[in-house]
Parts: sequence; C-alpha cells; structure tokens
Amino acid sequence: MIVDTHLHLIYRNRLSYPWLESEPALNADFTWDTYQREARRIGISSVLHMEVDVAPEDISAETAVVEELAQLPGSLLRGAIASCRPEDPGFAAYLERQKANPFVKGLRRVLHVVPDDVSEGALFRENIRRLSGTGLTFDLCMLPHQVDKAIALIDLAPDVTFILDHCGVPDIKGHGYQAWESGVREIARRDNVRVKISGIPAYGDPGSWTLEDLKPYFEHVIELFGFDRAIWGSDWPVCTLGGGLSTWVATTQALLHGCTTEEKDKLFSANARAIWQLD
Repeated sequence: MIVDTHLHLIYRNRLSYPWLESEPALNADFTWDTYQREARRIGISSVLHMEVDVAPEDISAETAVVEELAQLPGSLLRGAIASCRPEDPGFAAYLERQKANPFVKGLRRVLHVVPDDVSEGALFRENIRRLSGTGLTFDLCMLPHQVDKAIALIDLAPDVTFILDHCGVPDIKGHGYQAWESGVREIARRDNVRVKISGIPAYGDPGSWTLEDLKPYFEHVIELFGFDRAIWGSDWPVCTLGGGLSTWVATTQALLHGCTTEEKDKLFSANARAIWQLD
C-alpha cells in the first residue's frame, strides 16, 4: 500500500489561490472526491495534504478545510503540511498554534515563488531555528540555482527533518541534468534531509516524456539518499500535467524494477509512516 505525502486540493469557492491566474491548466477545482476515487483504485491507503500557496489570510482556513475532509467516513487523510511565512513577525505565534494541532505534521514555504533574499533574512532564519524540538518537518521546494539558500536553512536546524520536494525540481524537459545533479549531491550530504520522489512527470515534456527521460533523475537521487531516506508523493493535481495519478504510480513501479520488496516498501510507505508517525 502507498502513502501519498504530497496531495494538493483546490477549492476555489472556499479559498483564494492568487497564483492560479497564471496557471490556466490548474485553474479549476481539484477536490477530495475526485482524488480519492482514483487513489483507492491504485493502492493509496494514507494521504498527507500539502499546502497550495493560498492567499496569506487563508492559510489557517486551508488547514481547517483539510481537517474537515479528514473527518469524512473512511477518509484516507492523515495530516497536513501547512503553509507558513517565516519572514513574518507573527510566525512564532503561528508556530505555537501548529504545534498544538496534532493534525499538522510539518510546514512549507516555497522558495522559488519569492525573491532569493527572502530566505536570507535574519527573521526568516531565526524562525527556521524555532522548528528545532517541535517534531515538525519542513519541506524545501526550490529550483536548482537556489541550492545554497536551501543548505543554509538545513544547517540552521540539524535536528529538524527537511524534505526535498520533487527530487530538487530538475528541468527535465530542458535537459537540465548537469545544472541539477551537483546541488542535489551537496544537499544529500546532510543527514537530516529526505528526498521526495514526486513531481518529476510535470517537468518532462507534457506530451512526450518517457520512462527513460525520468530514469537518470530517479537513479541519481536514490544513489545519493538511498531507500532509507526517500519517500513518495503524487503531487496531484500537478501530476495531471504529465499523465495523471495512475500514470505516475505505474511509472514509479517501473522505475523500481529490480528493487527488493523491502526497498519498495520503504519508498512507498514505511519511511513516511516513521517520519510522521502515521497509523
């Protein structure tokens, strides 16, 4: 069975998503009902919701919406990775509220949607240090040229588990392997980082990517992190840009050809259950 650590839900009638205006392919409602119908068919048994960069005033409301969906009979939702703004003066109080909510398993601030100097600010870095001792993880979503920014954050809180989203966001369509591989290697040297095998179908050519296009990126991160430090995520609905949920699960199974049952179990389920103490 599969733990999906990276589901996005979009409810435009309940929350505001300013970035959707520039992403017409995703500017629609992507609901729990649509996702869970397909997820149950392909063996997904537990799900973590990943924040969707809602408008700042809707950050807490987004978590509340997901908690509401988690209360539905038979729901697969087990927790949320909530949005945060470490650059804001109110972060410390916000963090205390998240610590008190067992449904919140971690936090994320996407780095490539803000100027590079945002994560270099003294307040931002002070607030990343505040994560120490909380048990919350922090997802790193960044572009290859931002590796130094990510490493600086990772080194601030060595007891915090950082999750490198989407294999480090390589430019697969643009054949960006060389610009990506050395940075990921440097990040992998930090023992407190886990890599998320997610997102990469959307980085290939939407109409023509193949298994062979993705394989070098998958093999590189597994070589660096090993199966003990890798987890799986769908990145739904973004994965629909590169084939969809079932296609991504099948592709991952093909990438795992020749791996042991234990290795597959670690990637698809066991590691995520251990990191976030999921039932």
